[in-house]
Amino acid sequence: MTQQDRSTRTLAVDIGGSGIKVMVLDHEGQPQTERSRLETPQPPKPEPVLEAIASLASGQGEFDRVSVGFPGVVRLGVIKTAVNLDPSWIEFDLETTLKDRLGKPVRVANDADIQGLGAIAGTGVELVITLGTGFGSALFVDGILVPNLELGHHPFRKGETYEQQLGRSALDAVGSKRWNRRLEKALTSLQNLFNCDRIYIGGGNTKKIVFDLPPQVKIVPNVSGLLGGIALWRD
Repeated sequence: MTQQDRSTRTLAVDIGGSGIKVMVLDHEGQPQTERSRLETPQPPKPEPVLEAIASLASGQGEFDRVSVGFPGVVRLGVIKTAVNLDPSWIEFDLETTLKDRLGKPVRVANDADIQGLGAIAGTGVELVITLGTGFGSALFVDGILVPNLELGHHPFRKGETYEQQLGRSALDAVGSKRWNRRLEKALTSLQNLFNCDRIYIGGGNTKKIVFDLPPQVKIVPNVSGLLGGIALWRD
C-alpha cells in the first residue's frame, strides 16, 4: 500500500428517508470525524438533497473521495428505485452529479448493502435488514453481495409487503406491540427462506425492538451505514 493510499480520506454519506448523515473515514474505514446529520429535505427531491450533502461535506474537513448509500436500487451510480424519497430520483445519475458538485470521485450503492458491508463477518449466508422509513435488505454469501435484493417490496403477510407491515408508517399506525409481533414473524419467515448463518438488523427503529432475538440475529449500530462505505473502494 502506498503512502497516498494510507492517507486517503473517504467522505461516507448515508441518505435516508428522514435524515442525511456524513462522516470522514481513513483508509481502513475508521472514523476521522464526528458524524454530522441534517433532516432529509421535504419534498426529498435530488437538488435539495444534493445541497444538504454539500453543506454537510463542507463541515467535515479534507477528503479525497466519496461513498454514498442510497435507499433504493442503484446501477452504475444511477438511481433505479426511490420508494421513500421522490419519483424524480428515477434514472438520476447521482454518482456523476455528486462528483461534479463536490469535485471528488464518487461511488454509490444501496444503503442496506453498505450497512451490510460494515457489519458482516464475511463467511456463510448473511442477511442484513434495515428498519427505518422503509425496510431495506442485503444478502451476502461468503462476503459476496447478491446485488439489488429488494425484500421490502415482496409479499409478507395479509396481502402486504414487508415494508407495508414493518416500515415506519406501520409502526406509527399499529404501535410497538403489534409491530414487534410482526417482526418476530418476519425473522422466522426470512430464516426459513434463506437458512441464514446470521441475520443483522440495523436502522433507527431497532430501538423499538423489545423481544429476545434468536441467537443468530444481531442488532448492529446505525453507524455501520457509514462505516461500510469504505468497502466501495476495495477493488
